[in-house]
Amino acid sequence: MEINETELICLAKDAREHSYAPYSHFKVGAALLADDGRIYTGCNVENASFGATNCAERTAFFKAVSEGVHSFRAIAIVGAPDGTDTKDTCAPCGICRQVMREFCESKDFMVILEDGKGGTLAMTLEELLPRSFGGESFAHCH
Repeated sequence: MEINETELICLAKDAREHSYAPYSHFKVGAALLADDGRIYTGCNVENASFGATNCAERTAFFKAVSEGVHSFRAIAIVGAPDGTDTKDTCAPCGICRQVMREFCESKDFMVILEDGKGGTLAMTLEELLPRSFGGESFAHCH
């Protein structure tokens, strides 16, 4: 199954419309493609207690995992200040990268970012998070 970057970017933009960002006014949407072809979307949900805020990427992952899906192919992420179009890439934060690492065993998992110029920037999770820590790292602790 091929990854349709355009479709994922469009779905991420649609998800961004549901963003709750009254503090940062920076809305983010994500569209996560599971191995079985289903797509899970998410938006950022802010909270006055900033530590309780959840990013769009994690929202999409948690929706999928809560439905029993644990195998993924790609995620598209778009973000921009409220009321504007994407001007540049919106890369995932460190916590989101670690959540991706937890559920994306394939070194081919793709992270697709809109570049703000009508194109995309696509990279593997390995490129985005080299020398990462995962569950297999515990095997070295015994």
